[in-house]
Amino acid sequence: MTNAPRSRPSIRAAGNRLGIAPALWESRYLRACRGESVDRPPVWLMRQAGRYMEHYRAVRAPLGFLGLCKDPAASAEVTVYARDWLGVDAAIIFSDILVVLESLGLDLRFSEGDGPKLGRLEDAAAIDRLRDPVQAAADLGYVAEAIRLTVAGLPADVPLIGFCGAPFTLASYALEGGASRSFARTRAFMYKEPAAWHRLGKILAIAGSAHLANQVAAGATAVQIFDSWVGQLTRADFTEFAAPHLAAMVAGVPSGVPVTLFGTGTGHLLDLIRDCGADVVGIDTPVDLGAAWASLGQVSVQGNLDPALLLATPERLADGVREVLRQGGRKPGHIVNLGHGVLKETDPWMARRFVELVAEIHQEASSAKQVAK
Repeated sequence: MTNAPRSRPSIRAAGNRLGIAPALWESRYLRACRGESVDRPPVWLMRQAGRYMEHYRAVRAPLGFLGLCKDPAASAEVTVYARDWLGVDAAIIFSDILVVLESLGLDLRFSEGDGPKLGRLEDAAAIDRLRDPVQAAADLGYVAEAIRLTVAGLPADVPLIGFCGAPFTLASYALEGGASRSFARTRAFMYKEPAAWHRLGKILAIAGSAHLANQVAAGATAVQIFDSWVGQLTRADFTEFAAPHLAAMVAGVPSGVPVTLFGTGTGHLLDLIRDCGADVVGIDTPVDLGAAWASLGQVSVQGNLDPALLLATPERLADGVREVLRQGGRKPGHIVNLGHGVLKETDPWMARRFVELVAEIHQEASSAKQVAK
């Protein structure tokens, strides 16, 4: 199988097909996704509602992580609180990529300090025992309800981002039974059982695209697909084993909704990821954002401050923000974010300072440019 051609029109040409309210349609974040000019680059943080926030820990304590994901009111509360406290330009619904696998029929549990554990797929026959993917997505109604509650609590000009895991990453979790360093089971299955691998990829693409469409129907006005582990693949393996299913998932997102594709360790795959239908390509920390964007062409980019800089001094953080903005080149279509999620050791005030610095440093640069004229 080869990399599928883009089968979904770019949002730069799609227009406001969903009838989004003007204040939201003209928001910094959605304009940047479309590559349009803004007064300053929008900024948000991956994992912006998380363990580094005391409020989040208090809400999570009686529920547990998975319980919080499945409680629409609690999920909406931590999502809105993080957005409001940080002052970011977009919210992202609090959930987890692995709920799709649970709904497909795999056991899922989270334990403190040990990460997620799944009842893994042991062989090709187990794939055929997974639940219907469209029904599995429909059964994630608690995410849709959390989105409805969240949208009601957000300012009129702040978009809500829905999300899902990409087929390769979800397949890796299902085959490994959790996170992995070597991905030995995933690679072995991929190479030895290619037909079964592609059956699994198709199921995950259908479930994921249906889940994203349901999130859009509930009020999300943008989506992000997390391909956390796809950087493990060579370009040839990405083209054969991951790209067809990722492209199929993207193609199922309603037209006019911006899609961000993000993975870690993907510097060698960025053009292939773009060609799967991305409107925005997420850039992780080790990649030079400016050089990556120059090679990608007409696409928006997101990133890519090192999350560890939120653990540094305010002065070092400011230097990092300046560099990210410099690499962004003050061009339309740059969405400022971290190169990965917020670290649990982060002082929330430093996360908030990061958001403030984006506005301050952009304004300084704008003022200096005017003086130079």
